[in-house]
Amino acid sequence: MIRARIGETADPVERRRASRLPVELDARVRELGTEGVEARVLNISETGFMAESDGHFEVGARIWLMLPGRGRCNAVVKWIAGDKLGAEFADAISLEGLRTAASA
Repeated sequence: MIRARIGETADPVERRRASRLPVELDARVRELGTEGVEARVLNISETGFMAESDGHFEVGARIWLMLPGRGRCNAVVKWIAGDKLGAEFADAISLEGLRTAASA
């Protein structure tokens, strides 16, 4: 007999709902009502992304992620660690085309 126990991990960052696609994409991130800053998206999924940027954001801030050739995506900052931030999209996005852009 096989027994399994499902439990939450202690680290909420590890409890992802969607697998991340590792990328290196130049983008812009801006908080609502600001001009925005350059950012490099390091990984992305249908539900969120991680990026590095010189911008200063607060956990809970509503931001726009603007990727080249795509519309802007509304997200909420979930964590900050140095020059990195993690955010969750307000609405799931399609990763169609990003795989091609990431490998180019």
